[in-house]
Amino acid sequence: MFLARAIHFDESDQRVFFSPARTGEWAISGGFEFSNWSDADLTGKARQAFANGWLGVETFGRVTFVAVTQIEPSEMKVLAQHLAQHFVDIYGAPSVEAALPVAEEELRQMADLCAEHEANTLLTVARELTEGGVKEQYRAIKPAEADLEQFAIHTTPDS
Repeated sequence: MFLARAIHFDESDQRVFFSPARTGEWAISGGFEFSNWSDADLTGKARQAFANGWLGVETFGRVTFVAVTQIEPSEMKVLAQHLAQHFVDIYGAPSVEAALPVAEEELRQMADLCAEHEANTLLTVARELTEGGVKEQYRAIKPAEADLEQFAIHTTPDS
């Protein structure tokens, strides 16, 4: 089974998100956070999180890029419990037991997305508000296409 881990190519996530995800933590879309947002909520760092931030399931910070990688079933169970507790603490779910099926479904949706790709594929998310709610689109960058030149500018002492 595959899931995605937060990955950073530079320090930009530290500047653009209120709370950046930790490199290597498991991540999901986390679009549920924006389910009752309006255009008025889309300013500054909150807009950046909405527009293209994946949600780390350990720190609940945001990250721009995730990489598809294998996850063990035992790790998935721990993540589900952690996410369910987050639903209780932040969103007012009545109990971890009541929130657990929702947490498992969020993780299952991310696993289904990751299953469409080979290991080390990079994923990005783009969101927009529509009359029907939040619309998410995903982009995959295959490992062979993920050339460092896409993410880094190299200079020499002369430049």
